[in-house]
Amino acid sequence: MNEPIPPITLPPSKNPELEGEWLRQRLHPWLDKEFIPEAVNQNIAERVAQIFVRQRMEGENDLGSLVLAIVTEMQGFDFSKSFYGEFAIANAVSDLLLESLGIDKCCGQ
Repeated sequence: MNEPIPPITLPPSKNPELEGEWLRQRLHPWLDKEFIPEAVNQNIAERVAQIFVRQRMEGENDLGSLVLAIVTEMQGFDFSKSFYGEFAIANAVSDLLLESLGIDKCCGQ
């Protein structure tokens, strides 16, 4: 029988603004590298960082909840000048955070 994947919890945030800046600095180059560099990628990274900071300031530590918040709030973002959508962005954030925690994103190990 398959076991459910346990939730991944980030350590409590001591400096949400610094975490948001870290995320923005990692996400923007990732977006540029995955397809082509676009001006809108900077806006996407900034908006995601704002959402992330607010969620962390509100005490959110669960990775799944953070990803859902990004998906939900990025639905209002205009992706018409981008190759991306809210799900791709949220998945990228998840990958970056997992990598920062030393968790292999391939197989949940």
